[in-house]
Amino acid sequence: MDRKQAIIDASVKSFSLFGYKATTMDLVAKFASVGKGTIYTFFKNKEELFLECTNMMVKEMKSEAEAATDPNETFIQNAHRRLYRILEFRREHKFMIKLFQESREIGTPTVKSFIEQLEDTIISYLRKDIEQAMERGEIKDCDPELTAFLILHFYVSLIIDWEKKHQPLKKEEIAELFKLYFLKGLSTR
Repeated sequence: MDRKQAIIDASVKSFSLFGYKATTMDLVAKFASVGKGTIYTFFKNKEELFLECTNMMVKEMKSEAEAATDPNETFIQNAHRRLYRILEFRREHKFMIKLFQESREIGTPTVKSFIEQLEDTIISYLRKDIEQAMERGEIKDCDPELTAFLILHFYVSLIIDWEKKHQPLKKEEIAELFKLYFLKGLSTR
């Protein structure tokens, strides 16, 4: 493994364990088994290193969402599959978990900014799917940005927020609720 990748891997480990605020370049150097100066040959500062790590995580998340897509299924079925996988990723990925925790509990500006950008990325991703579904006549014309926002927050509420006080819903139950409360009003079929 090359040194740059070792530094990135060590950074992800440190950010996952300690969060952005508590991660230091000394800690990353220790985890990567390199001198602190070696880190600075690849990255100007902690923010640049964090950006590299979060960009990799977002690419991985998008890849997971794409893998959940079935080209033979409808927009509604694929939207459910993709969103469910994105939110599972959020719930399973230690780095992502730590960032949401830090944003909520400490409010670190860099982390809060990343969380906002992540939500914007997901909404943009959904917006494109919604626009394509409208073009294909699968759903009625609607405001794709607003609809993407509502769909995302509907899923977050059912998968993340609901579980705080209730038994977790099964994937199939969430799909049915999605159809019942949200998409039956948009579906043209």
